[in-house]
Amino acid sequence: MPGSAVSPGPVAVDTMGGDHAPDEIIAGAVTAVREHDVRLILVGQAPRIKQQLDRLGVAGQIPIAHADEALAMDEGALASRRKPRSSVAIACRLIRQNRASALVSAGTTAGVVATSRLRLRGQHGVTRPAIAVVLPTRPRPTVLLDAGATADVKPETLVQFAALGTAYAQVRHGVDRPRVGLLTIGAEPGKGNKLIRRAHELLTAAPPGIEFVGNIEGDDLLGGKVDVVVTDGFTGNVALKTIEGSVRLALAEVEAAIGSSRRARMGAAMQRRPLRELRDRLDSGTYGGGVLLGLNGTVVIAHGASNAKAITSACVLAHDLVRGNIVERIREQVAAARPPRFGRRHGDRDHPAPERDEPPSAD
Repeated sequence: MPGSAVSPGPVAVDTMGGDHAPDEIIAGAVTAVREHDVRLILVGQAPRIKQQLDRLGVAGQIPIAHADEALAMDEGALASRRKPRSSVAIACRLIRQNRASALVSAGTTAGVVATSRLRLRGQHGVTRPAIAVVLPTRPRPTVLLDAGATADVKPETLVQFAALGTAYAQVRHGVDRPRVGLLTIGAEPGKGNKLIRRAHELLTAAPPGIEFVGNIEGDDLLGGKVDVVVTDGFTGNVALKTIEGSVRLALAEVEAAIGSSRRARMGAAMQRRPLRELRDRLDSGTYGGGVLLGLNGTVVIAHGASNAKAITSACVLAHDLVRGNIVERIREQVAAARPPRFGRRHGDRDHPAPERDEPPSAD
């Protein structure tokens, strides 16, 4: 179970990342302060931030850290080195200096991942970080990772992802022993490519703290059969975007059906509250975004099209994860699952070999 909660420091919010930056980002951050008592530092072009805070009636009430540059939404991983004074880089510096506890950004995923990896570094024993996202399953949400940080992985890396996801489900969802499933093309142990088959062997060896329950297929992702779904970043990103597109289609069809006749509109009026609850549960903005796990700091990556409501959720998520001591919980889980407890074969080394560093795959 998670350890005792810690008192979160301020969350550094990148006001320059996202399709609707900076106005929507700042508006969402202000709501997080007013309604959820989240401490923040707004990072970006100070004059513009001050102007927006004055318009919202909170001038001088939220600290500002000036940043000269921003990661453009069409920039990839190389921007992390080309722009050392970007708002994301400055936010990471605040975390390293213990002036902030977490980063929230709706900027380009590849740029945020690369900059965070460069500035915050990976935790000891973590070969590659992973993006964890929440799927709207019942009776409780399911954690899917990796959703796009690392496309090419080794079997040992998927075991580490299981440890990362386990810690996240414990801290965020309060699950004592999260059930972990491996995403592949069949429920049988022998299904999948060489990567998946070897990862299944390692996970079946029962690394301490990981409750592996076997393979799951794509049509099980929204079935709530497990608490954590583990896969590589390429597969996870495709799966996530397929789900998001399916949800948008389903909601559009529901709206079309509701407006198709007077009788349908009357019936919808009688079911207004359940329909609103359904929309909120399926709205990705409700969950705050993906969380980059495995670094020496907490990083929440909101959707690029995030509105103020989604940014508020992202700020609250970052605050809650720091309060739940997510970085330390990950450190404990990874240490418990590290070799030689992987069920090594003869000749394996005590530690998994570092993987070739490459730009993140997400866009």
